[in-house]
Amino acid sequence: MKTGGRTLVSIAAVAALGLALAPPAHAQAPPGKGGRACDVDAQLARMTDAEKVGQMVMVSTGEKPDGMPDDETRRAIQELKIGSTLTHEPQTPAIAARYANQMQRWAQDTRLGLPLLVSGDFEFGTTHNVREGTTPLPNAMGMGAARDPRLAREAAVITAAEARAMGFHWGYAPVADVNTNPANPIIGVRSFGERTELVSDLVEAQVRTYNRAGLIATPKHFPGHGDTEFDSHLQLPAVKYDRATLEKVHLPPFRAAIEAGADSIMTAHVVVEAIDPDLPATLSPKVLTGLLREEMGFDGLIVTDAMDMDAIDKNWGTRQATVMAIEAGADIVMSTGDYATHAEAVDALADALADGSLSRERVDESVRRVLGLKCKYKVGDHRYADPKTAEKVSGNKMFQRRALNMGLAATTLVRNEGGVLPFDAESDDRTLVAGAVQTQVFADQVAAVADGPVETWQSATTNPTDAEIADAVKRAASADRILVATFSSGPLPAGQAKLVKALQATGKPVAALAIGLPYDLTSYPDVKAYIATYGTTARTQRIDLTMHKAAARVVFGEQPGGRLPVTIKDLYPYGHGLRY
Repeated sequence: MKTGGRTLVSIAAVAALGLALAPPAHAQAPPGKGGRACDVDAQLARMTDAEKVGQMVMVSTGEKPDGMPDDETRRAIQELKIGSTLTHEPQTPAIAARYANQMQRWAQDTRLGLPLLVSGDFEFGTTHNVREGTTPLPNAMGMGAARDPRLAREAAVITAAEARAMGFHWGYAPVADVNTNPANPIIGVRSFGERTELVSDLVEAQVRTYNRAGLIATPKHFPGHGDTEFDSHLQLPAVKYDRATLEKVHLPPFRAAIEAGADSIMTAHVVVEAIDPDLPATLSPKVLTGLLREEMGFDGLIVTDAMDMDAIDKNWGTRQATVMAIEAGADIVMSTGDYATHAEAVDALADALADGSLSRERVDESVRRVLGLKCKYKVGDHRYADPKTAEKVSGNKMFQRRALNMGLAATTLVRNEGGVLPFDAESDDRTLVAGAVQTQVFADQVAAVADGPVETWQSATTNPTDAEIADAVKRAASADRILVATFSSGPLPAGQAKLVKALQATGKPVAALAIGLPYDLTSYPDVKAYIATYGTTARTQRIDLTMHKAAARVVFGEQPGGRLPVTIKDLYPYGHGLRY
């Protein structure tokens, strides 16, 4: 299908490759033992209290040296009667499929034999969880820079095809947060941008596509994590804007997701003072039941963010927070600790149900939603994956080509004074690639494009010392041109800004690339050439190879397609982007 000059990957195209989003016939299995029909009320009536509360806890899983799920994972499924998993990061698609299959076999061996909902974080494609052999896609802010809902839909098709082939049913995307705070340390490039309309449009496009492709979408983090100054993994953030700002800026993407048919929404560990000044959204009846359920009319499944994050764990602890989240309106509590933590969460719900502090009606309501989701997405029929199909689907050449086109469409040329860029790929010039994060990965992509030699320099930390900067300048003496990649997930460390300025002072042609947040330019505003890639999140161990590859190609003359999805202070407005 051709749209706007770009050949897009459609669900039909995926099926035409023999990569249908349903599993192979030989892998199909009934939803429970004995081939019982997928009847939610009948299943609920047969369940014990222990089986019910097990369905309300999702656990992160572990692995053995051979890459398969460990015995603690088996015990969580069979002894705690867990109904869903957040899968440990398997190395390859085939391993991921075998991993999922083993968990499903353990689940099928339980009394009811209910299938698991197997889930993963897929914000920039399945590479987010399965790092080898999959297709890395631009982060959400890159998709915001590309400004094309068709590309957002295409990214969802690719993600769903790979995820389904590996045995996943549920993905924690898209991010529906509006990143209005440039200093936000944890959302940043995970958001489509700073404008509500842009975020809403792309969230809606992806939710509808995931629904069609058979992967459960989960817009997050309700009611918005985009204006926070702290990382909820480390402490409890609060947002102080008024109700009108919440309604105008932060809620519309979630309303768009609900309108698009989202079946699941994830909560934020954030205190939204306009609704509940005392409790984070995850634990607040005013937010989850009052706002999300009653005011916004969402009747789908509410899943919490990870409950071992310090914002929750350090303030309330596992037992209390687990029960509070369910009482507030959540249906599934995400437990990302060890087996003892999982057991504590299940026991907390069981005890609360037994002593009456958690009503049977509240529990049945949530379990009915969990079972209903498994029925709607025919998880029993999609229970097992074919490892060979997983390898064939994931990272195939068509997906890789399309990902690179998305990367080029996302890469934003912000400044190019004096025609510093593009560099000449065919010259014998020596290029120095300097940086603080993922420098060698980027340098390898530069070397793949440039005919001349490429050298690499990287500091030991994200904040280069004066001695390190002096060493970088010394290395630059033999270079003809310099690329310096800076990274921030909040304010740029001062050493990186000093590095750019020192390299610029050599008089060599210098281009800076922000590989994380696009705001780095404010710390070195005199650099003559500047590119934003949006490729790296706060978790720098996760590498988006597509964005490194696209950035290298733009440096050497391929046309950049991106426009800023955020404002860079008083330097460049939202929507700015240059072309060669």
